[in-house]
Amino acid sequence: MNILMLRHSAGFEHSYLPDAEVAFKQIGAGQDWRVQTTHHLNHITPERLGQLDLLIFATTGNLDFNDEQKEAILDFIRSGKGFLGVHNATDTGYDWPEYGDMIGGYFDGHPWHQEVGVLVEDKDHPATRMLGDQFRVTDEIYTFRAWDRSKTHVLMRIDNDSVDLAKGNRDDHDYALGWCHSYGEGRVMYTALGHPDALWHEAWFREHILGCMRWAMHLED
Repeated sequence: MNILMLRHSAGFEHSYLPDAEVAFKQIGAGQDWRVQTTHHLNHITPERLGQLDLLIFATTGNLDFNDEQKEAILDFIRSGKGFLGVHNATDTGYDWPEYGDMIGGYFDGHPWHQEVGVLVEDKDHPATRMLGDQFRVTDEIYTFRAWDRSKTHVLMRIDNDSVDLAKGNRDDHDYALGWCHSYGEGRVMYTALGHPDALWHEAWFREHILGCMRWAMHLED
């Protein structure tokens, strides 16, 4: 399997990114996958995408892709390949509505940066079956706009009893932390976790990321 991680920051530069690069490469090595990383938008070409099985975004801000690149990314996924968005991958592409439709929504704030309870909705999914019924994690918790659970498959959500809901910004108080869905013949996976540098060194979190990757590449259902 050939995998490319794009960690371009047109907005806020997250400190976890070097740790994530190392983690993805180590996870890949353990599976005999080839994982490469890049900061450069011009590395995303139709030719390069044609060699990949999975594209990972850990990006911020509006990405200066040309129309050919944008269409190539969406065609790559539609054709049957995989896309994994990590944490801030929803805090990007605001001027590219097709991207927001593909990933499922956009960042709308992080009202909680604390330990929270997480309820696992799909306990059999490759990305969440190692997490049990619920778990606790300290992270920067995103909320989302242009997101609706009817358009995706929610894997995990905040335990609302673990946060001050008055700080939230959704009338329905539905705060998902991970979801997945089909896009054409391909698969889209998103995990909102990953802001703390140390999280990328935790065994359980790496298992979660591995499950995300395997599902997105059609290796597990």
